[in-house]
Amino acid sequence: MLEEADRSGKNGSFRGHFCVSLRTTSRGYVRTRSGSNVRTLVAIIACIELFLVAFLGWVAVVLVYLPTFWFDKKRILSGRTLRRTAQAAATFSPMWRFRIHGAIPKNPGKTVCVSNHCSHTDVFLISHLPWEMKWLAKRSLFNLPFIGWSMRLVKDVPIDRASASAAKAALDKCARWLEQGVPVMIFPEGTRSKTGEMQNFKDGAFRLAIDTGADVLPMAVAGTDEALSKHDWRPGYARGILTIGEAISTQGMTHADVPKLKAAARAQIDAMRAVILPLTAGIAGTRASA
Repeated sequence: MLEEADRSGKNGSFRGHFCVSLRTTSRGYVRTRSGSNVRTLVAIIACIELFLVAFLGWVAVVLVYLPTFWFDKKRILSGRTLRRTAQAAATFSPMWRFRIHGAIPKNPGKTVCVSNHCSHTDVFLISHLPWEMKWLAKRSLFNLPFIGWSMRLVKDVPIDRASASAAKAALDKCARWLEQGVPVMIFPEGTRSKTGEMQNFKDGAFRLAIDTGADVLPMAVAGTDEALSKHDWRPGYARGILTIGEAISTQGMTHADVPKLKAAARAQIDAMRAVILPLTAGIAGTRASA
């Protein structure tokens, strides 16, 4: 029979995963083992779902991009199609439950949006927001089939972190988007956290906001750590939650105020994460014993 294990023993702990128990008529339950085959099967189904949604999403982006090429120079319509594709990938996944907690502001316009970074699936979660943003992302992601091709079409911004001149050029592109009133999405940690704890924030996003006079809008994500782990090819069960903070004005600030601006954004993200982390409990964390 199948039962859900939630117990601790000498050989480790089991939380929220399925195990198989074999029963005999004379001695009750005699052997229990992890249902890793079931876990892997569900993960394979989730991978197939992600591939199909990515492919169909790319087709949809192309179909929107072609007839709007001449009049939608900001790629708002094709960009929204890509974000809705990312949202659909999370919605139809058998392993993920993503949502936004709290109030959702209107399109912030000329704003640098910043968030902590737990997992590649943070993108799927943040894409639930109802406005278009141009994403600053590492260059290698733009070479991925379907997803990366779509990012190129909608004019997201690739960055080569190994080159200072290339990084500056990428931020210059972000500045041009801001001047056109299009929000920019940046993960100021620069890469995903390996521990779930926030890493130090880099200066780039905050210098960009000060240079362009843009607001900074902090966001916090939680619960996506196990959705796509760095150490396991299988998607994991995850309940991801996003919440949005209060915009921080940069009017009158100079580069000397970058540390203060970083600290203000980080304080908001820390406080929001403290609120939403308890809400992610449940299906998350089931990878450990599978």
